[in-house]
Amino acid sequence: MEPRAPRHEPLAYVMRNGMVESVHYGSAVVLDADGAVRHAVGDPDAVMYPRSAVKPVQASAMVGCGLDLPADLLALAASSHSGEQCHVDGVLRILATESLSEDDLRNPIGYPLDTTVRDKWLAAGRPPSRLAQNCSGKHAAMLVTARRNGWSLDDYRDPEHPVQREIASLLAELSGEKVAKVAVDGCGAPLFALSLTGLARAIGAVASAADGSPMAAVAAATRTHPVRLGGSTRPVTELIKAVPGLIAKDGAEGVEVAALPDGTSVAIKIADGTSRARDAVTAAALVLAGVDAARLPALDGVDTEGGDGVTDGLRLASALIRR
Repeated sequence: MEPRAPRHEPLAYVMRNGMVESVHYGSAVVLDADGAVRHAVGDPDAVMYPRSAVKPVQASAMVGCGLDLPADLLALAASSHSGEQCHVDGVLRILATESLSEDDLRNPIGYPLDTTVRDKWLAAGRPPSRLAQNCSGKHAAMLVTARRNGWSLDDYRDPEHPVQREIASLLAELSGEKVAKVAVDGCGAPLFALSLTGLARAIGAVASAADGSPMAAVAAATRTHPVRLGGSTRPVTELIKAVPGLIAKDGAEGVEVAALPDGTSVAIKIADGTSRARDAVTAAALVLAGVDAARLPALDGVDTEGGDGVTDGLRLASALIRR
């Protein structure tokens, strides 16, 4: 049976001169430290694709299979990086731990995700590469994990490959859900569908994992090296820096997750797949989770341009505003 269509609700409105111009529908969920639902908007129990927001779980599964990297490279293994030189050099360092090279990667060839970095890359006449593509850290880590276990390399993206089966198993364990559907992510790796609630529960488990566990290693790495997880100018990096102990991960198609050290977690999905409202909605969910709003400038949303000035901007739906 195919998963049903989600019943999303308005999460944010784009205002112009006091009138609603556009509406971003979606779903959001806030879980307590014990995994109980504290607040829900829309349809967080509908099956969805977590996209790159699931990367901390993927990295945790690989650590559990013997991936042993310095913290900065482990954060890169969980990243959707901006393609800065530190990211490109870091991916090469990951590969070098097992005498692998860029030629072993099976992620797409691409340009840096950050537009400023991409412009400089193009101005320098550099061609697209697998190293610059934002998922190269994850793919390098998958290759290293496979090599260290004596598993095949060429098919590491196959859902039946041991690396991918370990990822699916840990995701099911931490989320408390069976994988509902298997697809191919934009980077070519398997993509395992689950509910937004299950995703929040899994990220909360990573954030609150006991010291010495694979999940705790990934959480510590992302807290310590948020630039490796995202980039110098990325909102997800600034979010991690702003809230002590927080882990967070953005994903394509309007998905984002975040969790506090006690396991309190949030997950959001913007139905139209755009990122315009994502940061503000994530920040609002974190306020509902107990984070001080003063730490979250993304609550201000985005401005609406009008000629030479700015008129109005993004307004959160009342269901996301703490009363």
